[in-house]
Formats: sequence, C-alpha cells, structure tokens
Amino acid sequence: MTRNIYTGKVITLNIDRVQLPNGVTVDLETIRHPGAAAVVPVKDDGTVVLIRQFRHAAGGFIYEIPAGKLAPGEDPLHCAARELEEEVGYRASSFELLSSIFTVPGFADEVIHIYRATGLTKGQQQLDRDEVLEVIEMPLSEAIGKIEDGTIRDGKTIVGLQAIYIKTQRR
Repeated sequence: MTRNIYTGKVITLNIDRVQLPNGVTVDLETIRHPGAAAVVPVKDDGTVVLIRQFRHAAGGFIYEIPAGKLAPGEDPLHCAARELEEEVGYRASSFELLSSIFTVPGFADEVIHIYRATGLTKGQQQLDRDEVLEVIEMPLSEAIGKIEDGTIRDGKTIVGLQAIYIKTQRR
C-alpha cells in the first residue's frame, strides 16, 4: 500500500507499507524521482569542464559536473547531451556511459546515468532561470586533488571524475 504525502516539481514523497524479506512489515518514507543524467566533459588535452553551482540545500556553491533531470520517457543519453550544451555551452561528438548510480538508496529511487563526453565543440549555453553557475575548466589531476582535499563533495561528480581517472591510469 502506498500513501502519497507530497507531489512536487522534482520529487514525490510516499509512505509505502512494505513487507521485508525477513517477513517484517514496515512503513517506509520513499522519495520517487524520475532519474537524471550527468556528463563529464573532457577536452582533447584532458581538461575537464566542471561547474561551480549555487545549491541552496548544500548551503552555497559546490563543484559539479553538468547534470539534469530526465523528462518523462527521455533517453538518458539525450538528457546528458542537452545538459552539456545548456549548462556549459559545449556539444560532444562522442558519449560513453561510465556508470548508473543510485544517489541515496536508503530512501530514494533516483538513478543518475553518468557519461564521459569527448570531441567537444562550442555550442550555446542556455541556463534555466534557477541555475546560478560558473563554468570552470581544469586538468583532471587538479579535479582529483579537489576530491582528495574535500573541495569537491558532490557524489555524482566524484564518481564521474574518478571513473575517468581510473580509465586513464589503465592505459
């Protein structure tokens, strides 16, 4: 049984009555989210393109990779390509799926599909009204250093950057 508590622009909050694998029945608060796509733009010289975006819930500006919510029925790759151009003003000739991750599986069903984008060319940045961000380009090694020193704390960004770093170390 599901009881809807709230339906908003981005999430739906439900109370789900669930029988667990051990036979116990509990009420669980569950956030339903349509999913998202994120992209690590990598220039030909290995520079990564990040954003420093204002996030109210995080208490200010944080470093992130471009990302956005999936529209109903939207292919994650299409979403990644759209967000790449809208947020940082680049188009890519090639995308590679790095991982699809649960953000907070303890209480939400959101999955973010994380891609690497290469073959970058200039496009047209088109920020939404609620997007306050700065585009920042840096060597991958510097971005990894910002993970290590705690400057980059966003989960999808850490996963994306580290996945690319690991792939470059295997070559």
